[in-house]
Parts: sequence; C-alpha cells; structure tokens
Amino acid sequence: MAHTCLGRPPRIGGLHGRTPPIPDNRLMAVYLIGDVQGCDEALERLLQTIGFSASRDTLYVLGDLVNRGPDSVGVLRRLMALDGTAYCVMGNHDLHALAVAAGVRQPSRMDTLQSLLEARDRETLLGWLRQQPLALQAHGVLMVHAGVLPQWSAQDTLGHAAELQDVLRGPEGVAFLQQMYGNEPARWDDALTGLPRLRVIVNALTRLRFCSADGTMEFQTKEGADGAPAGYMPWFDVPARRTAGDVVAFGHWSTLGWLDRTDVIALDSGCVWGGCLSALRLQPGGQHELLQVPCPPAQKPGP
Repeated sequence: MAHTCLGRPPRIGGLHGRTPPIPDNRLMAVYLIGDVQGCDEALERLLQTIGFSASRDTLYVLGDLVNRGPDSVGVLRRLMALDGTAYCVMGNHDLHALAVAAGVRQPSRMDTLQSLLEARDRETLLGWLRQQPLALQAHGVLMVHAGVLPQWSAQDTLGHAAELQDVLRGPEGVAFLQQMYGNEPARWDDALTGLPRLRVIVNALTRLRFCSADGTMEFQTKEGADGAPAGYMPWFDVPARRTAGDVVAFGHWSTLGWLDRTDVIALDSGCVWGGCLSALRLQPGGQHELLQVPCPPAQKPGP
C-alpha cells in the first residue's frame, strides 16, 4: 500500500499551490495535526513551516503521538513543553505504549518504544500521556483519533470518552489496559456495562475505520475508503449517523489520507510510512489551509 504526500499541489484556501511559512505578525491561528507517531524531526519541521508561535497559536494533535517512529520521547517532551498551547487526544498507539510500560502487554515486532521505556523522565512522560483525553470539542470541531459510532451524538462521544478517561486515570487503569485488547463486543448498546462497555468505547474512538449501517465495527480491513468489505462502509458514510451535523476531525487512517468535507476532516497522511505530516489551519467558512512536510519512512508498509 502506498503512503505518500498529495500527488499534486494541495488545494489550500481555495487556491492551488503550497502556502509558504506564515509571517510572525499574523493573527492567532488554530491548527489540527495528524498522526505524528514518534516522528519528532518531522513535527519540528512542520511547526517551522506553519510559523507556529506558542504565545499566539494553538495546536490540536489527533492521537498516535508515539510509536513506530524514531523519537517518541522527543515528541512527548516537545508537546509537554507546549502545555496550554498544544492539546492532544490519545490514539491506539498511545494506549498501547501505556500498556507496554505497565508490563501488561509485550511490545510488538514493529514497536519502537524502548527509548521511551528507558527515558530518565519516563514516569513524567507516561503520566502526562495518561492524562490526555480521548475526545475533544473546540472551535466547532469534534476531535477523536479514529471514529465515532453512528448511534453517538457529539455529546455522547464526549461523555463516553470521559467515562474511559476516568478509568485510565484511576486505580483501575492498569487492569483496563490489560483487558482492553479484543474486537468484541463489536456493536454499541446503551445497556452495556463494565469491561464490554469500555472496550466498545476504546475501539470506536481509537481503532474504527469501517462499520455496518447498524454500527457493527470491522477491524480487519485497513485499506482506503474504497476497500470496504461487503456489508460495511466508512464510519462517516453511515446514513443518518448522529454526528452528521457536526464537523469531526480524525487521524488513524493513513490509507484514506487527506479528506476535507463539510462534515469530516481526515489528517493521517502516513508520516511514519514515508508520506507527509499534515497540519490544517482552521479558517472561518471552511476555507482551511493544508500544509504538509515530507517524511522519510520510519517503517515499511505491510502488504
């Protein structure tokens, strides 16, 4: 599968061509940034490209801050230093890093977490990561790492994310990390309680790509939107989903890549696979500015 930057000059603010770095005398800007995955050098170049100022601008990072790339420690230290200016949601790789650090999960073959596990400030970094939410809503945008189930409104999404956040931050957090892996239950039910309820929440917010019309999730397929298995569709194309009237921004789906619709924004452009790291400057009226920096591949895509 290919993970590349846009094959033509991106459409930015209604004009063709790449926007140059923005001068320092401009007004405050709000940016959404896609999956960083431990690519700190690319993140630094992207912040330089957008002319980011910590005293003026605000960042929202859409999860998967760590893992698979070469410098998860650098990413976490950089974002921690931007406290009050950078806001992040957790993704599946962030949760996996917490599970590995807690000793309840073995690293996978493609993980690059060792430097984080051995960092002198490991506990500070992991403690900060654990405090990050799983959903945010700001500037008229609902932000998650992966997706939103069709049965959930924006308020439902924030409420369910808060349920999970409370568990992760509390005394039951390590026990949940040990049991969060698995694909079942695959469908939301308001009557769910305990671990089954939390697993549906975490899978929807951090792993979802495809689901059926009734919200049954499918986790095997990692192709683009056109690769939906029979009976399934991208979660954002489910008819009558309750967030259809909201703008939802997400990452997680590098084979989908850049997507800018009136109701959804996708920003995982495959940085760790040798694609791009993307930032979207939010603008009134939806005339957003897309800026990207190319990334050297840190991983080889699978078949």
